Amino acid sequence: MKNSPPLRPMEFASVAIFGGLTVAAVVIASVIPLAQAAGLLAPVPLALVAARTRPRALITATVATTAVAFAMAGTGAMATVLGSALIGGLVGDIKRRGRGIGVLGGATLVASPLLGGISVLVLLVLVPLRELTIEAMTNSIHGVAKWLHGWGPTGGVADGLDAMSRSIADDWWVWVWVSGTVGTAISLLVAWWILGSVISRLRDVPSEDTLDAAPSTFATGAPAGDPGIAPLPLVLERVGFAYAPDARPVLHEIDLRIDPGEFVAVVGANGSGKSTLAKILAGRDATTGTVHRPGRAGLGAHGGTALVLQRPEIQMLGSRVADDVVWGLPPGVDVDVDALLDEVGLAGLGDRETTDLSGGQQQRLAIAGALARSPQLLIADEVTSMVDPEGRGQLLALLAGLPARRGIAVVLVTHRGSEAAAADRVIHLGGGRMVPHAPDWMPSPDADLAAPAQTSRPSPPPASTSRIGGPLLVLDQVGYAHLPGSPWEVVALQAISLTVYRGEGLLVVGGNGSGKTTLAWIMAGLLTPGTGTCRLLDVHEKITPGAGFDAGTPMTDRVGAVGLGFQHARLQLQKVTVADEIMAAGGEKVGTAEVARVLELVGLPRQMAVTKVDALSGGQMRRVVLAGLIARHPDLLVLDEPLAGLDPPAREEIVALLARLRADGMTIVIISHDFEALESVCTRRVRLVDGRLLPDSQHMIDQAPGWNGGTR
Repeated sequence: MKNSPPLRPMEFASVAIFGGLTVAAVVIASVIPLAQAAGLLAPVPLALVAARTRPRALITATVATTAVAFAMAGTGAMATVLGSALIGGLVGDIKRRGRGIGVLGGATLVASPLLGGISVLVLLVLVPLRELTIEAMTNSIHGVAKWLHGWGPTGGVADGLDAMSRSIADDWWVWVWVSGTVGTAISLLVAWWILGSVISRLRDVPSEDTLDAAPSTFATGAPAGDPGIAPLPLVLERVGFAYAPDARPVLHEIDLRIDPGEFVAVVGANGSGKSTLAKILAGRDATTGTVHRPGRAGLGAHGGTALVLQRPEIQMLGSRVADDVVWGLPPGVDVDVDALLDEVGLAGLGDRETTDLSGGQQQRLAIAGALARSPQLLIADEVTSMVDPEGRGQLLALLAGLPARRGIAVVLVTHRGSEAAAADRVIHLGGGRMVPHAPDWMPSPDADLAAPAQTSRPSPPPASTSRIGGPLLVLDQVGYAHLPGSPWEVVALQAISLTVYRGEGLLVVGGNGSGKTTLAWIMAGLLTPGTGTCRLLDVHEKITPGAGFDAGTPMTDRVGAVGLGFQHARLQLQKVTVADEIMAAGGEKVGTAEVARVLELVGLPRQMAVTKVDALSGGQMRRVVLAGLIARHPDLLVLDEPLAGLDPPAREEIVALLARLRADGMTIVIISHDFEALESVCTRRVRLVDGRLLPDSQHMIDQAPGWNGGTR
């Protein structure tokens, strides 16, 4: 370990996450009388650290968790965490070496009495802790004996327990050693059993950081020693990449040069290798070929390379917006936070909690944090996917202006032809190779940043209203606030009254932070309105204007009746394979035949049923989520940004699918910043502004006979 490199970011993350879980289990077991069983789970997170990282990461986790446990719950919790680290380290090391239950049994016979003896030595030295432990044990046994004395027939058992309590006081070391030995053996077996299931689930999830700096990030023939941070000019020669030695290559024969001050767009279908290429540009080792740079890529370093990913929430570290912008910067770096926030469209939000931001606002914050490092190369991977049309244009203008204004080279990974049109040149990937740029990826620069009616393709026919029936979901004066009553209270919705009709397609639009996602979660019953009601009506129930809204069932009592597709599809996928995910989402009646049917329905081959969820691209994950929702046959589909992260052909396929579902009678509510071709799905549009429906928001795209404008 003497020459072992320092902890890598992935190891730091593992220590922080799994160490925190261990501390939580120990503290719960320490302070809640009926939750001592939680202590059996404490070794499992640290066992996972030992199984998937180097020993020094486990040592770091042990030191950190014992210190935190001592600060939170005293010496008893600290000792328990230390014991958990020893047990977890032993189990994890056995798993990492590929040993079986026989080795565990031998280790248990040796380790259990030793750890039990350590408990005796600790209590021998820490007299106050020993007295407290003995008193707790004797009081518990005496309390049970006193309770049994009142039952008559159990008096003999009670007398035996009283004698046991006196024996513990006299021969405490024997009892502590025996109980410690037995407890250690049980903990080892529990940790082994649980860890086996966890490791099986995580087998295909890489435990190494996919962006670790490597020697190939240096220039060929660079002088000995550290050449410093110098990511540009960057040249890729015949670069290929595969995530495992026996895996299918993701990139093939990539030849590419990026110079300072360039604006380069990378486009291609889902799964074409765009995000993998972004990682190579950011410093990831290529499997084949050569990467030339004058120096180190300097990912995340001041003056190096900045990478903004598809999901900005995983890059947020600060609790406040202003703190997040400067998080991790070295001392002495002066950053005008207010100017940066104003530059990315977050003016005045420096004191806001980062968790209160919408998805689009989080993406802007991630860009601000990247610019705070004054990078020479900025790689933006689908940074506009969750931003409203106005904000999308602002962000594109910001990125396009960086080369001239700051001298930053910008690589934009995007699915939007209008964004690619603003770049100096376009790199088109197909099947992991550079291919000629397809004309249909290059509409006019403002095509999909404009109003819904302005699109580069012929508009599809409006959605039919012939199948629209009576009310299905009724929101009456709904209001909601996050962290109500606290200094950080944020009002998300105010007095929302809205009726969703059977068979209709409702489009909900609005800027980032207007409350759209909160509205979706209330519609699905996952949030309880702070004020007002949200009710789901049966077919026979009707609403009489002016008669009140007591009909129907509160949505919080019908969770599952409304299928909700999250903004970020990965957060919704919990199983190992695609088939398992669809069957879990659809319910116990869904079998392999239904899985194959819904996969083909969403434009995925039925052979993908056996694919690991973690091997899917972002667009494929979104389609798998939609397939699971369809398999469930919900009364209503609420889809939050269903087109985000999809390439143009995939967007057209999903829109066509939603149009077919609506034609078959499905009720669909879509929350989206993508207006392209949604006229074929949606019959009505409402607009949210600062948590309120605009007075004219009940705009009918194609009004059905007998409707009253969508109001009650």
